Amino acid sequence: MEAGTIEQLRREAAEYYSNHGVQQRMEDALNALFPLCPADLYGDLANYFSKFSKAPVICKVAGRKVLDGVGQPTLEVEIHCTVKNYEKRICSAVISSHYQIPENALSGTEADEKERNDSVTIAVEWVNESLNTMLRDLKPTDQCEIDKMLGEYFSKKVEEKKETEKEKEEDDTASITSCAPPAVAPSGQKKEAKGGKKSNTEITIPPAEPSESVLCGSLAIGGTSLAIAKAGASINHTPLYLHIALLKHSQDSPKEMTLPLPMVTLLSCEKLSLAKLKLMKEVMLIPPVQLSIKQGIERALDIQKEMMRLLEPAGKGPNPQLADSKKGKAQSKEKKASPPALRISHLGCLIMGYDNLEQPLLLMQTACNNIGLELGTDMYLAINCAAHELMDYTKGKYEILTGTFKSPDEMVDTYVELVNKFPSIIALVDPLRKEDRQQWNNVCCALGSKCYLIAEDAATNTSKLKTDQNINIPTCSGIVLKYVNQTKISDLVELTGLLDGQRRITILGSPDGESSDDSLVDLGMMPILNLLISLKNYSQKNKSLKSFLPHSKIRCLQSSLCQPCRVTTRLLSSWRAAH
Repeated sequence: MEAGTIEQLRREAAEYYSNHGVQQRMEDALNALFPLCPADLYGDLANYFSKFSKAPVICKVAGRKVLDGVGQPTLEVEIHCTVKNYEKRICSAVISSHYQIPENALSGTEADEKERNDSVTIAVEWVNESLNTMLRDLKPTDQCEIDKMLGEYFSKKVEEKKETEKEKEEDDTASITSCAPPAVAPSGQKKEAKGGKKSNTEITIPPAEPSESVLCGSLAIGGTSLAIAKAGASINHTPLYLHIALLKHSQDSPKEMTLPLPMVTLLSCEKLSLAKLKLMKEVMLIPPVQLSIKQGIERALDIQKEMMRLLEPAGKGPNPQLADSKKGKAQSKEKKASPPALRISHLGCLIMGYDNLEQPLLLMQTACNNIGLELGTDMYLAINCAAHELMDYTKGKYEILTGTFKSPDEMVDTYVELVNKFPSIIALVDPLRKEDRQQWNNVCCALGSKCYLIAEDAATNTSKLKTDQNINIPTCSGIVLKYVNQTKISDLVELTGLLDGQRRITILGSPDGESSDDSLVDLGMMPILNLLISLKNYSQKNKSLKSFLPHSKIRCLQSSLCQPCRVTTRLLSSWRAAH
């Protein structure tokens, strides 16, 4: 190589490194490290210069179909970033499918297996094709910007589906019009007679609102948003819960974090059995605030073990405290002769059938008394009524027991009587349909100072609540939010802030399918007025189906959250005191 060429290269190299401040930074690094004499000099030099490297950017977003905790297909999203000129896998996130699995499902057909598979397949295509291209070279720390792009992409998909359906409807209408025979109009007298007859039997209850449609593939939006949040937290070397809290507080570290309280489903009253009770879909335990998460879960397990002991069929009749006082000796003998077999749901809770509202509550009360606990002091109860599943539209009433129907107004009286008799009940979830808004007002007036009235089905999906704040939600104490479908991290952050301003509690519900991803707990750490986190069901007999991750994750958070902010678990009575 000629001398002139070498000199030219030297000048270019000197200029290049000078423009990037390499010489000055090298001197600063060497001067700072020499007094320390580190054992790993090059390691410390690498750490020093890493501060000046470019921020990681997304180079690949990959989606694939995986199985959730109950063996159902769902979506996993992986984020790969370019870090210091190398491609690196940062994290992955799993989001459970929105399709609910019935408690008595015997095959995949009952859970609508085809629709579930189609939704996951489309979601994988969205992630691997459109979203992968759209998010390339963006910083994973720019959560709000990426969520905005995801929202716009989803809106386009919704519009495309509407246009497709409109074109199909027009084609169907045209074909029917061309093939249909001429219609013969009935006489006016017959019309009037039919109309009069219909008015005599017309039900006056508000009709059910149409169910909200779910766009196939919407899992891709929620899964990608969650994966981006996890990637941003990983790159910033920040726990996910704190990363999300910083988003909510505009990057200012919160002074206080609220640790969520668990709601553990312990008992499910089966509706399809020979037993009469239909009203209580889930009976949940809420431990008192003074217990640690570990202590609360252990106490719930102790109660479950005692309940299972009480229900053991081997040579034992039902506990006398659980028997209905109105039953005769003949019925008691009949029960003793054929005791119910213990069953566990796919999510790990006991499934039993009962004949009245008091029996399951008395069972829990007896179990608590037997191990030295008192309901209402050492443990509280919440009931998921799922009243929307009980409405008989031909009668215009709720069937709370087989053959026992209650009007919406009578349902309010039933709840008042139940809570007065069992004051340990501090929350009722979906006590009425969302259409019975006047009765929601009535039950809130009657019981608002004694227990929480929570809307789950009576609310709407998270994204819709955020985009349309004028949606008519029934009067209630709080709302159950679920991170499913097209819900984005930014949606949760914004919506919890809105609910906080309305002085409503927020319950972050676990999805219907159990996921191996423990991010639900981090989402539950968003510091709002009061937060309960529904952990669904827990059973040591069903370890293979129920992940321990959420419980252990909360325990880790509780033990590690000391700095830089104070950690509290607010009393359930704090919301009432605020009013």
